[in-house]
This record gives sequence, C-alpha cells and structure tokens, in this order.
Amino acid sequence: MLGEDHSLANEFPDYLDTIKSLVSNDPEFAKETKRYNALDKEIRVLELQGGPIEDEAMVQLKLQRAELKDALYQRLQVEHS
Repeated sequence: MLGEDHSLANEFPDYLDTIKSLVSNDPEFAKETKRYNALDKEIRVLELQGGPIEDEAMVQLKLQRAELKDALYQRLQVEHS
C-alpha cells in the first residue's frame, strides 16, 4: 500500500519500551533508528507525491529500509530477551 507508515513503533509495537530505552541509552541504535525513520519518510513522500524517481531507485530505497529494519529488529530481539 502506498504511503504506509513503517516506523519502528508501528512495525514492532511489542518492543516500544525496548526501542525507547535503546534510543535513549545507545547512541549507535539511536543513529540507525534516525536513519531508518528518515529513509521511511523519504519513501512515503515519494510514493504519495508520485515523486520523479526511477523504479530501480525506489526498489533500492526499499531494500535499504528492509535491511536496516532487519538489523534493528535483531538488536531489539537481543535486548528484549
């Protein structure tokens, strides 16, 4: 679906406390979360505004977001257990 919110809070609601804790206490996690959220916002804006972007470029942005989300999720799982 176009313009869907893929923020970490939206994707992993069961980990909200862990996300907040890591963002507050782990500068690297906070930096990667900020990067993830910016990338997600960029994708949503491009989708909703029909931004001038090649299909391959959009695929690459979404791939970057997915890879970053996977890495952040792995970290959440370690901290949550």
